[in-house]
Amino acid sequence: MARSVLFLAVLYAFWLLLSGMYTPFLMGAGAGCAVGVLLLARRMDLIDREGFPVHLAWRTPFSYWPWLVKEILKSGWDVARRILDPRLPISPTLIEIRPSQQTDLGLAIHANSITLTPGTITVEVGPGRLLVHALTREGAAGLAGSEMDRRCAELERP
Repeated sequence: MARSVLFLAVLYAFWLLLSGMYTPFLMGAGAGCAVGVLLLARRMDLIDREGFPVHLAWRTPFSYWPWLVKEILKSGWDVARRILDPRLPISPTLIEIRPSQQTDLGLAIHANSITLTPGTITVEVGPGRLLVHALTREGAAGLAGSEMDRRCAELERP
């Protein structure tokens, strides 16, 4: 029940944030929509540990997000340099990696983190495998057993 109340609060806060208009009618419509989505999500049995991972809310803002933003900036700088300097090599590579995540949520976090990082994109996700396209061979080689894999696996811990 507590997870449902928190889900409702997050939905309503998101509505208010995106709306930016605080008239009584729109606030009521937002509350009604949030309740409707909550009822639909409960009916579909989506508000569980994996569908609404509240347990990650306390770990990710302080450890994972700052590290991921730093990696995105570093990778973005590398991609920009390769675009602007034609002497730097570009060697598109497709690599299959075996991530250490055990849950679907962990695999999704890892695959999305790879895709958020410029120069790499997760092409396919399967049980215990990720197919990744990288802009360079060095970037592809750095994915197997990487720091990102370790950090995503840490997020799975209870």
